[in-house]
Amino acid sequence: MKKTILIAAAMLFGLSASAQQALWGGQGVVSPEINADGTVTFRYVAPKAVKVQVTGDFLPTQKVTMKMGDREMTQEMPGVADLKENKGVWEYTTPSPVAPEMYTYTFTVDGKSGLIDQNNMWVNRDVSTLASVLLIGGGHAEDYLIKDVPHGTVSKVWYDSPSAGFDRRLTVYTPAGYEKNIKTKYPVLYVLHGIGGDEDAWVTQGRATQILDNLIAEGKAKPMIVVFTNGNISEEAAPLENSTGYVNPTMGLPKTMEGSFETSFPEVVKFIDSNYRTIAKRDSRAICGLSMGGFHSLYISLNNPDMFKYVGLFSAAIGTGSEKNPSPIYQDMDAKLAKQFAKSPYYFIAIGDSDFLYAANTEYRKKLDAAGYKYEYMETDGGHIWRNWRKYLDYFAQKLF
Repeated sequence: MKKTILIAAAMLFGLSASAQQALWGGQGVVSPEINADGTVTFRYVAPKAVKVQVTGDFLPTQKVTMKMGDREMTQEMPGVADLKENKGVWEYTTPSPVAPEMYTYTFTVDGKSGLIDQNNMWVNRDVSTLASVLLIGGGHAEDYLIKDVPHGTVSKVWYDSPSAGFDRRLTVYTPAGYEKNIKTKYPVLYVLHGIGGDEDAWVTQGRATQILDNLIAEGKAKPMIVVFTNGNISEEAAPLENSTGYVNPTMGLPKTMEGSFETSFPEVVKFIDSNYRTIAKRDSRAICGLSMGGFHSLYISLNNPDMFKYVGLFSAAIGTGSEKNPSPIYQDMDAKLAKQFAKSPYYFIAIGDSDFLYAANTEYRKKLDAAGYKYEYMETDGGHIWRNWRKYLDYFAQKLF
C-alpha cells in the first residue's frame, strides 16, 4: 500500500514538473529572437535531424512555376535558408537586419515541410496551412501593433441570406466610441478576402483592426464601420464554425467566382444599413478586396455603381474565368464601366511587381487608360502575399470618405 502511494506521488510529481516546464518555457530555446543589431535568429530543436531549413517571406524570394488550368505561371515564392546544427539545436541568423513587417515562416526537417516553430506560440492559418508569425514594428508596420489608443469593437454577426438559402456570418468592426456616440452615423468599408479565405482572414492575417484603430486614433483615417464578408457563398461561416464541422479548409469551394456572391452582395449592404448607424449613401460606402476579393470588388462595384464611390483592387484576380461565365454579372463590361466612371469613383489598383496576376492587371489598366478613366495605381515589390495586402489596406483606408 505504501509502495503504491509512493508510485502515485512520483507520477503526480512528474506530471507537475512537466506542467511547470510547459508553463515556464520548457527547454528555454528562444525562437525567433530579434537581436540588438536588427537581425533575427531562428532555432529548431531536432537532435536526430540531418537537414533543417527555414522558409519565410523575410527571405529573398525564389521563382516557382505553377499551373493554373491550362496555363503555366511563374510566381515569386518565399525564400529558403539552411540552419546549422549545434548540440541538437539548429540555428539560422539573417545576414542583415529584417525590415519592419509582419512575416510568416515554417521549417522543413529532413524533407518534411510546413512545420511550425516549436518555440513560437503565435501561429496563423492561411486556408489549410499553418505558419509561425514574426512581427517587427517600425515604419509602416507600426500600424500593425496594438498601441495605447482607443480600440474598436470586433463582432461576429449572422445575417439572413435568401440567395444562399441560410444564415451567413460577417465580421464587423465598429470604431472606438460607436457604443457611446449613439447619435453619430458612420461610413462603411466592405473588405473582401482571397480564395480559400473567410470572414476571419483580414482580422487574423491582415491586422486590419489594428490598422484601423491606429489610423483613426492618429487622425489619418475617418472613423468608419468595416465589414469583413465571407465570399464563399456555399458556406455559412469560417471553417469549424459552420455546418461542415471538422473538414479541412480548401480553395476548391463551389460558387466562388461564378456570380452568386456578387449577385447576393446587396443583401449584406441592406443588413448593415438596417442594423448599424450607417450613412446609407454612395459617397459613404467603399469596397475593396485581395485576389478573389479584388475580383468580387470589381464586379460588385461595376454592377452597383450607385452603391460604392470607393473601390480598391488589391492583386485582383481580374478576368479569371469571368469571360467564360454566362452570368449577367460579367457581361457588358464596357457599358458598365462607362456608367460607373461617369460617377467619378475613387478607383485604386495595387499589385506586387512579381505577382502572378501582374500581367492581367496591366491589361486591365490599359483598358481603363484607353477609355480615359482615372484611377490611382500602386506597385510594390514582391508577389501575391499578405505583406503587400496589408500595405494596400493601410493606404486605401486613408483615402476614404
